[in-house]
Amino acid sequence: MLDTAINSIHDVANFALQIGQFPPDTSGEQMPVATFDEIVTTLERLREILEEPSSPNVRHKTIDSINSAAKRFIGASPFVVIATVGKDGLVDVSPKGDPAGFVEILDEHTLVIPDRLGNHRLDTFENLMTNQAVGLIFIVPGKTETLRVAGKGRVVLDKAVQDRHAVNGKRPVLALVVDVEQAFMHCSKSFVRARMWNSGLWPNLTNVPTLAEWVKSTVQPAYSVDELQEIHDGDAHNRLY
Repeated sequence: MLDTAINSIHDVANFALQIGQFPPDTSGEQMPVATFDEIVTTLERLREILEEPSSPNVRHKTIDSINSAAKRFIGASPFVVIATVGKDGLVDVSPKGDPAGFVEILDEHTLVIPDRLGNHRLDTFENLMTNQAVGLIFIVPGKTETLRVAGKGRVVLDKAVQDRHAVNGKRPVLALVVDVEQAFMHCSKSFVRARMWNSGLWPNLTNVPTLAEWVKSTVQPAYSVDELQEIHDGDAHNRLY
């Protein structure tokens, strides 16, 4: 039986750091440079290659608030992907999920997203300390369209928010508040091309790596993949809320 003190993937990573089993640092090595026929660097050249949208609906479908259609979409969505920008300029994209409707609409310009238990990396929240820009994509299972929202993000500590978003008596400590500046629905072509909701065409998962395999290959702790999977399964079962 695994050491009970090591009860999550986060703990495993810390353990690996203590025993010095991270892979060698290769950050100083010269990375190979890919070559291409052309790197497009100006808006003029971009629009020379691909013209402006022919349909006025493409440009004019964007609004600056949550209208009734967006409200219905958010209410049906159990999954949202959140993009923020770090102080290093890199974009972080983080998934968030809960039962459908977990994103609260305070008003037409304000969304509240509760923060559930995680690994305490806090990438999204740390990024918002230096850059408030935030982008969201709401996904509804079986629906090929998505809803895109952009605006400014704030990290809030609020008792009323905690109480409203408690699950099984467990309250989120923090929440992300998004001040909406842009919203529009995105067409279905990406999901249709990906055959996202056609389970008969889903790929064989045998060769798709698990989180346990990722941790084993990058952090390299003194555990087998099966042991790491046991830790991860326990974490997913015991620390949802």
